[in-house]
Amino acid sequence: MANQDIANKRESYARKYPLFSQCGLNCGLCPRYHTQGVSKCPGCGGVATGTHEFVTHCGVNSCANRHGGVEYCCQCGEYPCKKYYDSENIKDSFITKQHQLADFQKVKDIGLAAYQAELKEKVGILERLLADFNDGRRKNFFCLAVNLLELADIRDVMTRIKV
Repeated sequence: MANQDIANKRESYARKYPLFSQCGLNCGLCPRYHTQGVSKCPGCGGVATGTHEFVTHCGVNSCANRHGGVEYCCQCGEYPCKKYYDSENIKDSFITKQHQLADFQKVKDIGLAAYQAELKEKVGILERLLADFNDGRRKNFFCLAVNLLELADIRDVMTRIKV
């Protein structure tokens, strides 16, 4: 794929908030998002600079465009669709994928802006953990813990640790 084609695809799918993907993954809490160097992922619809050429166009984006350009799957009139029907029983190695439905339900319960505020706080906590406690072997653990635990529990842990 030519560099101009990659740039055009990237621009057509740039998102205002790349830390939360259209399909419900918390990109801002993923180890690849917090990687330094060429394998760093810019998040869902984020613009990669100085990294591998990420083509951030995906089937979920195409589906969202076919359904009126919804920003997130949970805003679609057909949600949950076949992509999510059996997601609680899917055994995927990407553990955070198991929380897509719960995270979308939270968006519906508290609103998108409040969910994004919580995610932003979690990203900040994760960045602090990575900066202060990661000895090079704990990034995946911290990313999973912050992603899967409730914010109140993470806040409690943070008040108990010495920094």
